[in-house]
Amino acid sequence: MNVSSRTQAKSRLYSPDERARRDATAWTIVQGVLAPVQFLVFLVSLALVLRYLVTGDGYAAASLSIVIKTGVLLTIMVTGSIWEKVVFGHWLFAPAFFWEDVVSFGVIALHLLYVGMLLSGDYNPLAEMAVALVAYAAYLINAGQFLWKLRAARLEAAA
Repeated sequence: MNVSSRTQAKSRLYSPDERARRDATAWTIVQGVLAPVQFLVFLVSLALVLRYLVTGDGYAAASLSIVIKTGVLLTIMVTGSIWEKVVFGHWLFAPAFFWEDVVSFGVIALHLLYVGMLLSGDYNPLAEMAVALVAYAAYLINAGQFLWKLRAARLEAAA
C-alpha cells in the first residue's frame, strides 16, 4: 500500500465492515429518529426560555422544557454509545467520532449543571436560564459536528 492509499484509508469515516454494520443495525434508525426529535425539543424549549427571559412569564414551562431536553439528550447519548459499540466496537470515543463525543460530554455536563441548579433551589431563575442558554449553544456546536460527519459520510459513500 502506498502513502496515498494509506492516507485515504486512514481518513475514511467508515471501513467497509463498519459501513455494513452501520447500515444493518436498528440503532442507526434510532439515532436518525432521535436526532430530529431532539432538535424539535430544543427549538420548543429555546422559544420557552426566550419567552421567559423577555416577558418574565412561563418559568415553569421553560424549566420543564429544559429538563425534557436533558432527558432526550441523555437518551440519544446512551443509544449513540450503543450504536458506536455495534459499528466501531467502542462504547464511546471511536476514532471516527472522538471529538463529537468529547463535545457531547461537555453538552451533557452543562445540561446536568442546569438540572442541579434547578433542583438545589439555590440559584435565581436568570442564572439557571443563562446556564441553559450556554448548554444550548454547546448543543448547537455539537449538532453541527454531527451534521458535518453525516455530510462526510454521504460524500464518502458517493465517491
